[in-house]
Amino acid sequence: MRAIVRSSWFGVAVRVIVGGGILVAVALHVGTGPFLHGLQSIDPPVIGASILLTATATAAAAWRWNVIAGRLGVGMPWPRAVGMYYRSQFINSVLPGGVVGDVHRAVDHGRRAQSLAMAARAVAVERTVGQLVQLVLTVIVLAVAGAGFGGVLLPVAGAGVVLVVAVVAVAALASARVRTVLRREAAAVRLGLGSATVAVRVVGASIVVVACHLATFAIATAAVGASVPPLRMLAIAVVVLLAASIPVNLGGWGPREGAAGWAFAVAGFGTAAGISAATLFGVLAILSLLPGVIAAALASIVHRRSHHGRLPVRDHQLRRLTRRLPRHGTPAEAGALEPGGLRQGR
Repeated sequence: MRAIVRSSWFGVAVRVIVGGGILVAVALHVGTGPFLHGLQSIDPPVIGASILLTATATAAAAWRWNVIAGRLGVGMPWPRAVGMYYRSQFINSVLPGGVVGDVHRAVDHGRRAQSLAMAARAVAVERTVGQLVQLVLTVIVLAVAGAGFGGVLLPVAGAGVVLVVAVVAVAALASARVRTVLRREAAAVRLGLGSATVAVRVVGASIVVVACHLATFAIATAAVGASVPPLRMLAIAVVVLLAASIPVNLGGWGPREGAAGWAFAVAGFGTAAGISAATLFGVLAILSLLPGVIAAALASIVHRRSHHGRLPVRDHQLRRLTRRLPRHGTPAEAGALEPGGLRQGR
């Protein structure tokens, strides 16, 4: 257990150091001006549009998760899934690493479903499928719209993908444990998707999620005063979102700002504009989650109170019945109406 805790803390420390280092390096390179400009570009219409897009993306992601969880035998009501997904995204956005919220979501759902292993697997499959769809969309977009960037964006993104695949391949070749984990997770993905129909639904939901995030980044870019043609905006945005998904950051900050500054500079729009857009996008990501998090928390409180308020009445009635039974029936008949018997319909 101590080894696991030390490993967990080591991973957090690495994410904080790397993500914070990137953020500091960017700030040292361009100064604080672009960050402040991004913060000053916030206004109510931008926040409102971001809230609507985030609500759509969260609803689609929660539906994706619920479909996969249902295939694994740990489904849940969709409204509950939406609330839990809002909370996990908010935790991801304020804590280092970008995965703490997903872990919390898996544990919370596992306790409710009384199957922590399947709940964790459902979250892992859901996040894996979402990342794969995002990666494929990034490659497609850069192949179509990346030519206007001097042939730089697609090769760099491709090199990153090749590097990740190479690291996984080397680890698999060097460790039987890694191979076992990869086979198990591949089997879980096949089980979670199950059929072509389910796969189409999950991929469709993932496309909606990515599209909403791309639209939010485009709104942030326009809000900071950068005028970027649609196709170029699309190519830049997929690169920034791909960098933001790297689990080495400070609540999402770090790689996102670095990638945005670089991509805007390569496209000829200036590093400062990219950092301002990424800063505003990061702030909007947090603000747009707050209404959903608050609504989910209030719904949970109301549910607990109403549920708690009904139980004493029912238990009181059952106790009254069990006190009267010995005087009006035989012991066998009384046992048939014990609280456990009533709940089981005997």
